[in-house]
Amino acid sequence: MKIFTAQQLHELDRYTIEHEPIRPIDLMERAANALTRAITEIWSNVVPVVVFAGPGNNGGDALAIARMLADQNYDVSVYLFNINDHLSEECELNKKRVLENRRIKDFTEVAQQFDPPQLDARTLVIDGLFGTGLNKPLSGGFASLVKYINQSAARVVSIDIPSGLMAEDNTYNIHQNIIRAYMTLTLQMKKLSFLFADTQQYIGRLKIIDIRLNQDFIAKTHSQFNIVEERDVRQILFQRGDFDHKGTIGHALLIAGCYGMAGASVLAAKACLRSGVGKLTVHSPRRNYDILQMSVPEAIVHIDHEDYVFSEAVDTEGIDAVGIGPGLGQSETTAVALIAQMRKANAPIVLDADALNILANHRAWMQQLPKNIIMTPHPREFERLYGNQCNDDYERLAKARDLSERLHAYILLKGHYSALCLPDGRVFFNSTGNSGMATAGSGDVLTGIITALLSRGYTHSEACIAGMYIHGMAGDMAAKELGKESMIASDIIRFLPQTFLKLQE
Repeated sequence: MKIFTAQQLHELDRYTIEHEPIRPIDLMERAANALTRAITEIWSNVVPVVVFAGPGNNGGDALAIARMLADQNYDVSVYLFNINDHLSEECELNKKRVLENRRIKDFTEVAQQFDPPQLDARTLVIDGLFGTGLNKPLSGGFASLVKYINQSAARVVSIDIPSGLMAEDNTYNIHQNIIRAYMTLTLQMKKLSFLFADTQQYIGRLKIIDIRLNQDFIAKTHSQFNIVEERDVRQILFQRGDFDHKGTIGHALLIAGCYGMAGASVLAAKACLRSGVGKLTVHSPRRNYDILQMSVPEAIVHIDHEDYVFSEAVDTEGIDAVGIGPGLGQSETTAVALIAQMRKANAPIVLDADALNILANHRAWMQQLPKNIIMTPHPREFERLYGNQCNDDYERLAKARDLSERLHAYILLKGHYSALCLPDGRVFFNSTGNSGMATAGSGDVLTGIITALLSRGYTHSEACIAGMYIHGMAGDMAAKELGKESMIASDIIRFLPQTFLKLQE
């Protein structure tokens, strides 16, 4: 699923109007009908409705919804804000239609100050003040109105996007001047800002309303931002051939687990094996030997000369992919071995956890990283890697894209919507996963999955896209059976077989 910018969404509207063809006011009517249906499915006409409409097309949508709700015997009060004595053409037409509707008895056009209505817990507020065209923070009277709405007990339904929130970058927005919606009914597709953790407080429950915008335009228009869906992963996955054997479906190497962190290497190893790799070698300190042999008997255990830490680069002849980092530790001996390993490896590499923390402490080494390396940081690991803190999720994503392009690396920024940044500037957001996966070891499992897929012969982008989706889907299956509170990382591994079965049906 593509994510368009506000400018592209405007172009999509215009293209639909020109090529369907359809008049702008009729397209607005179609959208309002769909939005009204979504509202009436949840709230009955015993609920009093207050509509706040702005001067643009978002306000036009809200006015049309007010009229349609009134036609269904809802008690509707309308406030149209026309501060500059200028309405968009469609908003003006819908104003006239509202005035002609005898069922709407309370209509106020606001030019300057006004007395706001009483909003209580029974009230449903329709927020149609500003849409995706907003490009600066709300101020003055609109900021005061937003604060008044947010301080009330009323439930708010925002049309397309909560007023005050921008479709992409909210780094320098004034957050107290953004509507906190109970529900957002967004038109046709998600907006980029909906995918960030720090904007969820404004969006509430999200529902996408299909208003039948032109599919040809959507298909042919390039987007830098995409959401991975199940059909995308189904198209990627290999089918195992009848004559495949362990020597033809990949040999993976995991370098993981200092003394006391053997569990990280076990989790990564089990996930790797459950993701279809033919052979797996785990390199770990001598003290982890017995643990690995007993916990993962299917793996080949390769022991470091040191008892407690990773201290020497491993020969990667015959290895198809290398995963480094889970539970590795950050000793200086390990740091030197890590950079030596990356210089020596002639196979694709996945870096996670302590491998990333070591790089953050030796940032000059980043220029020596091989091209197409895969890194899977969580937000704090990324900030340490990049070298400074980020003000918000949008800025973090922008910096991840920058680093990905500069290093020609694949950076998978982990989160609820994990974001894979490709060297060409594209970003793929994951659509699976849940908060039950916020548990120690979950990232080690992801490293094992991606390393296995790389070993199988998937491209770097395919391994990351499929890997993060499969990881999240297994977590969703685990949460469905076990609940989120009690989930542990090994539960994700337990549901990997069912995940692959479902995707390969």
